[in-house]
Amino acid sequence: MKAIAVRNYGGADALELTEQPTPEVAPGEFLVRVKAAGVNPADEKIAIGNLDGIMVTHFPLIPGFEMSGVVEARGFGATEFEIGDEVIGFVLKDWAQNGTYAELVSAPVRTLARKPESWDWLRSACLPLNGLTAHQAVERVGIGAGDTVLIHGAAGGVGSLAVQLAALRGARVIGTASARNHAYLRELGATPVTYGDGLADRVRELAPEGVDAALDFYGGDAVATSRKVVKDPARIASVADITAPEQGGHLVWARANADELTEVAALADSGKLSVPVNRSFPLEQAADAWRMLHADGSARGRGRVVLDIDAT
Repeated sequence: MKAIAVRNYGGADALELTEQPTPEVAPGEFLVRVKAAGVNPADEKIAIGNLDGIMVTHFPLIPGFEMSGVVEARGFGATEFEIGDEVIGFVLKDWAQNGTYAELVSAPVRTLARKPESWDWLRSACLPLNGLTAHQAVERVGIGAGDTVLIHGAAGGVGSLAVQLAALRGARVIGTASARNHAYLRELGATPVTYGDGLADRVRELAPEGVDAALDFYGGDAVATSRKVVKDPARIASVADITAPEQGGHLVWARANADELTEVAALADSGKLSVPVNRSFPLEQAADAWRMLHADGSARGRGRVVLDIDAT
């Protein structure tokens, strides 16, 4: 099968289009023919060795965690899907090696859910990782009706989904973003606020009594700023600041969960969630997709980057 791989630690320049053996399918796993693969910053972080302390990595490494595709074979005891079923997956295993930048991927049942019928392959491939991250962050701090929540990085891939999930639960959302994304946040149901110096004061103007919870999908000093406006630091969650627990909050590392992914996919299928796709690249141009992630925000534009492997 064709797959993008790195032979040793490296960034975009180390990516190669290679021929790899068909993945072995263990008991409880499914072999999925990949239609599209979501591109995330974490893919490159693993490839260059930045997450060595979190995940064991084996080479050659095929990057990627997100995908949409069709079940092609079933491992022993894998009965949840039939051959030919359309699925999405956050294919997170105990180590990094055989990812989703490939024509085929083996996926444990806990990583899969049925693809939203109303979504195309490209958009569907961009839902699993960001959708689960947003869902689990919202759950971690118990966002519900009547809450006022501050979301840092609200116009990004994870942040925009968290805005939608929080609003669906009846929360009032204040979201940080650059001015060019304020109209977009209003469309999602959030009150936009510009990030940067003086953010805490601007949030206080919108919520004089403080906010009930805060979600950080941006990093930097977002957790520290949140502590100035949140009523209880235990209702702060971050995906970007490893010091969040030391500051009284939570660090969120997305976990594969079939039930939660099914819930997120159902919301997407019913039109309650949206994920804009900015640009797709063919598999052999994965390096260009990674370089696009590094582009200045105004040049990159809004929306996800995805590999079109066989989405026709």
